[in-house]
Amino acid sequence: MRRFGFALLLVLGSCTPAPSSPPAPGAASRQSAAEADATLASLRRVDDLPLYEMTYTGDYDTSATGPQPTAATPFGCSLFAAFGDPGRPMFGRNFDWDPNPALVLRADPPDGYASISLVDLRYLGLTAADDPKGDRRLLDAPLLPFDGLNERGLAVGMAADEGASATPDPAKPTVGSVRILRLVLDEAATVDEALAVFDRHNLDFTGGPPLHYLLADASGASALVEFTAGRQQVERRTGPWQALTNVPLIGVGEQERRHDQRYRILTDSLGRSGGTVTEVDAMGLLRAVSQANTRWSVTYELGTGRLQLVTGRRWQSVHTFRLAPG
Repeated sequence: MRRFGFALLLVLGSCTPAPSSPPAPGAASRQSAAEADATLASLRRVDDLPLYEMTYTGDYDTSATGPQPTAATPFGCSLFAAFGDPGRPMFGRNFDWDPNPALVLRADPPDGYASISLVDLRYLGLTAADDPKGDRRLLDAPLLPFDGLNERGLAVGMAADEGASATPDPAKPTVGSVRILRLVLDEAATVDEALAVFDRHNLDFTGGPPLHYLLADASGASALVEFTAGRQQVERRTGPWQALTNVPLIGVGEQERRHDQRYRILTDSLGRSGGTVTEVDAMGLLRAVSQANTRWSVTYELGTGRLQLVTGRRWQSVHTFRLAPG
């Protein structure tokens, strides 16, 4: 973990084509045998979604070829960043998708920032019927953050954007559209640094729906990243909040944006509160925009590393985690 005085205790694949045979389980692991064993031994079942929790010990290779997801229909997601209370910036996110098991993953790579993230385990080949205890496929979990927060207070999440397209620049390396979230969590302390990570890479949307992204940090900065007509575009927040669902936003007027019901609910609520939300408010807002297939609803307190999580719309059962275990 790199220390800089901070008080805190999202298509996979690389630039190479998908292999003709599946990669070996744990292909991303750069761990010693003892570190891999410690990682797998830390796995704990939290609820019957099923939701698991695991702490990854040691290093991993972000350029490793990982599992290649496919998606017949787009992801649905709702995200927001709220900064009305500068002392308590908040990031919220619903992940709406198939009924798959999920993992809360802590990672602390030796050359990157510590982070906590949410992983859909189906993309590692695990189903709700599987017992993942000791399964070496879990050693590839760092490649799959669908949303997350790092020790510097930088949060990131993604949502499907069916109209997005990214034209590659031959001078840049290409990474998958979920793998980029791992690079951001490992390498960026601020929204500006996260945008620089995006700028250094081409994104490959092959195998899944094209995506757009919401970034936010503990200083109060946030930004949308979208890909329109092959080009990356950025919109920084101008008010005390920023929101994202599954409709393109950059270059689109507010009236047209509000045709999307979930975006309208988010913006109306955040507008009334001036972007000031407590953890309870934030989870209530996620509840208001949840769908029948909402798999998890998560709030990240950017200044403290505290995470609250509801799975499968079971709002009466809120799990609390922190970036550092214990």
